[in-house]
Amino acid sequence: MEEETHTHTNTNHATPEPEPDTPIHFSDPTHHDLAFPAGLTQEEFETLKPSIAKHHTYPLSATRRQCSSLLAQRIHAPPHAVWSILRRFDKPQSYKHFIKSCHVSEDFQLAVGCTRYVDVISGLPANTSTERLDVLDDDRHVIGFTIVGGEHRLRNYRSVTSVHGFEHDGKIWTVVLESYVVDVPEGNTEEDTRLFSDTVVKLNLQKLASVTEGKITDGDARK
Repeated sequence: MEEETHTHTNTNHATPEPEPDTPIHFSDPTHHDLAFPAGLTQEEFETLKPSIAKHHTYPLSATRRQCSSLLAQRIHAPPHAVWSILRRFDKPQSYKHFIKSCHVSEDFQLAVGCTRYVDVISGLPANTSTERLDVLDDDRHVIGFTIVGGEHRLRNYRSVTSVHGFEHDGKIWTVVLESYVVDVPEGNTEEDTRLFSDTVVKLNLQKLASVTEGKITDGDARK
């Protein structure tokens, strides 16, 4: 099966989050479980629907313009191999494009609430990003983070990534789902924001597939 990323939705922006005492009102949640992501088979999508509804649903602000998207990537490797790379919140540069370096505190512990400080390569509309780990579920293979600071365009950006194993006729493969919600910057359209954010996520997922499959191949060659 070819390695395609799929898409589903949305947009970009950046700056500080709302003041803590500012009430946020929400409209209807996203419904990514109702849309068919490109790159998946109907059977895969039906299997993944419950996980999409559980882990990839976001309440959308009724007072700010926001967009949300769901993308997917098929990887020819077992899920534990994919998860071993994804769960390293302190090493996003191992598979993410556009990251020059990532720094964590000396007393860093990989746990919900920890923070990483990312330097972005030149050429993007961003310099730095401060990101907080919101979810790390080793049993369900789910990880999520929020951008909480930095110099970039992605305001109120939250993302969740989940890893799902499949087996059929002796073949094992993995589907990675990544979703996000983000504010639409003033002066931008949802299409503009979606195109920018989806492109970055797609490239990251494609590199994740390449890195994981490369490790599996190298491992097989050494046997």
